[in-house]
Order: sequence, then structure tokens, then C-alpha cells
Amino acid sequence: MGQARDADFSEYFQARVQRFRRLAFGMCGDWHGAEDLVQATFIQLYRRWRRVRPDTVDAYARRILLNAFLKGRRRHGREVVTSSPPERAAPPGHDSHDRIDLERVLSGLTPRQRAMVVLRFLEDLSVAEVASLLGVAEGTVKSQTARGVEALRAVLPSSTSKE
Repeated sequence: MGQARDADFSEYFQARVQRFRRLAFGMCGDWHGAEDLVQATFIQLYRRWRRVRPDTVDAYARRILLNAFLKGRRRHGREVVTSSPPERAAPPGHDSHDRIDLERVLSGLTPRQRAMVVLRFLEDLSVAEVASLLGVAEGTVKSQTARGVEALRAVLPSSTSKE
């Protein structure tokens, strides 16, 4: 029974790890932080693997990741300011100019707004799904997402905005 559980978890991990890395990066804007979030997510998911229903495992893992992100933001604050930024290599296949812009614009949002924007537009979740995941009203998701998108439009180059 233990080997079957491990095999099922391993199969799930291999199928979903890249997706969760992208989601985590969208939330924290840092590949190292994203790796930490994903690792914490899969460790916690493994501990509860026998109790998670197969039809809800993605939502459950997403909830774990979101909680870890928001908890970490409350504990460590928004950003650490240094005199020179650390060197970070982009993963293969990522355009560094687009990545830098994404990091820059998303960093101006509050952690909750950032989570809502990422869940709505990167994960393509519905308003109801995001509301359920965050434990807030659908109206809150709509208003905070709209404010987040408005803030993003204000800092994006004019060539990417509608005219």
C-alpha cells in the first residue's frame, strides 16, 4: 500500500511540478522563492496524500501554495532592499526582458492582489474559484483584481496597453 501511495504521488508530482513552479513564480516573482514554495507545497501535500480526494488534489495543492505564499509575506514583509540585486539566472526558455517586466509590475501589488491576479490570469481560475480559495466574497475578488489590473496598466509601457 505504501509503494502504491508513493508511486501515485510521484506520478502526480512529475505531472504538476512545472505548473506549480510557474504559479509560485507568478506570486513571488523570484525563482528561488518559487522553488521554496513548491517544495513546501509538495511536502505538505505528501503528508496528507492518503486523505486528499483525487478530484480535488489540484485545488488542495493550490490552496497549500497560496497559504504558504501569504504566510511568508506576513512573516517576512514585502521586499528586502539591498544595495545591489543578487544575480539570478532565468530558467531555460525564458526571455529575461519579459521576466524583468513581469517581476517589476507585479511587485507593485499587495500580496493578496498579486495572488488574485496570478490566480485569475495565469492559472485561469474563475472568480468563484479564487474567492473560494482565498475565503473571500466574489465581489472582493472582482474589485481587488480590477484594482490590481489598473495598477499594472499604470506601470506597463504604453506599447502594451490598449489605445
